[in-house]
Amino acid sequence: MTLSGDVMERSPSARALEETVLDQSAGAVLAQFAAGDISPVDYMEALIARVEAREPKVCALWDFRPEAALEQARASEARWHAGTPCGPLDGMPVTLKELIATKGDPVPNGTAASDMTPASDDAPAAARLREDGAIFFAKTTCPDFGMLSSGLSTFHHLSRNPWDLLANPGGSSAGSGSAGAAGYGPLHVGTDIGGSVRLPAGWTGLFGFKASQGRVPAFPYYPGRCIGPMTRTVEDGILLMKSLSRPDWRDATSLPPMTESWDVAPMDLRGKRIGYMAEAGCGLGVDRDVAEAVAGAVRWFEAQGAEIVPLDGVLTRTMLDGLDDFWRARFWAQMETFSEERRAKVLPYILDWASAASSLSGARVAAGFDQMLAIRQATARIFTQVDLLLSPVNPIVSFPAEWPSPTNDPAKPFEHIAFTMPFNMGDQPACSINCGFSESGMPIGLQIVAPRFGDLDVLSAALAYEQARGPITNWPEL
Repeated sequence: MTLSGDVMERSPSARALEETVLDQSAGAVLAQFAAGDISPVDYMEALIARVEAREPKVCALWDFRPEAALEQARASEARWHAGTPCGPLDGMPVTLKELIATKGDPVPNGTAASDMTPASDDAPAAARLREDGAIFFAKTTCPDFGMLSSGLSTFHHLSRNPWDLLANPGGSSAGSGSAGAAGYGPLHVGTDIGGSVRLPAGWTGLFGFKASQGRVPAFPYYPGRCIGPMTRTVEDGILLMKSLSRPDWRDATSLPPMTESWDVAPMDLRGKRIGYMAEAGCGLGVDRDVAEAVAGAVRWFEAQGAEIVPLDGVLTRTMLDGLDDFWRARFWAQMETFSEERRAKVLPYILDWASAASSLSGARVAAGFDQMLAIRQATARIFTQVDLLLSPVNPIVSFPAEWPSPTNDPAKPFEHIAFTMPFNMGDQPACSINCGFSESGMPIGLQIVAPRFGDLDVLSAALAYEQARGPITNWPEL
């Protein structure tokens, strides 16, 4: 990452833009590009200046390339002036989580143990966004191998939560959450296998969306692994989905292209049966501030005519521990291929967690895999009773920036994902949307989940709630 010690010199128009448009939605900015009211160059200059000023405190980015971004912005400006934009996102800055490959760039995977081999091709998400004219001005940080819900990494600087620099942004899309809350443009993309889009979105006040498995092609793919938008508004999340959801043959789990339009309207909630899962079933208990904020959101849905159906937590201790066994074993198998010198570069917390798999029997690991299937069955059963599900995203308000996980205990690494992870295993679409703030001023996320393939229902319900809630107006200024 290249950051100068001083804020770059800017034109008067760029200085004015930093105050007026950097916090606008991507849709609004693109409309002004088209009308000629804003230059992509001035917008990029303003964004670079904000990053230069705020990034030393936040540490959300890796491979920040202001010069290359400005060159692309100048090319975009020429296309807009000629009336020939190359795609719907032409000139719009976007960050990608660094483990989403971009051609010619290394993929550190958040770890000092990476071999830093440049990627030979764009990953599907990067390819679709590049085709649509997006400018990748930086990558965002993640922890070692994307294994933690934290901004802690042996490769990157420690990413912090802009709402409180002593607090963790969550993860593993840590930098994406930090960048979005810090105002590094409106469009950010993360990955999610147990909540890694929704967890940091919840802790940083963003909208984070995990679509049905395969809706957004991923490579490499794995059960539960999804790519998704992290934005300040639902509409900007939808804008990204229009690009991200286009097909790519490399994901053998990908779904056929949607025949429906991504132009989503707010949901009419009258008559909807909506489940309310106040407790996850196991894992960390829910903080009082979280419980009260989510309960307030549930009351709003009820006031709109929905029938609220209280539901027990879906996850059992056996399910969570079995998944833990399987994930430990899978990761330890990778660690056993590393040399002793290379393995020593991995974050000790992760090695401590994974090394416990060395004593697990094959039968126990296989039983752990079976618990993934049990979770899938349990989540499918929920939607035989209700149309949508509401729950907390994160059970706790915050945790220290330096901790690798909310428990800070490698023996109990997944106690905080009990609300989010089940819907990765079940393939259901789910989002995090801000539903209030704690007494300490930290954002709190509401999770909205729909049946498998009900992606538009999640977005429609979230849009209805966001319009009633109103915009967040107190984003951190750092």
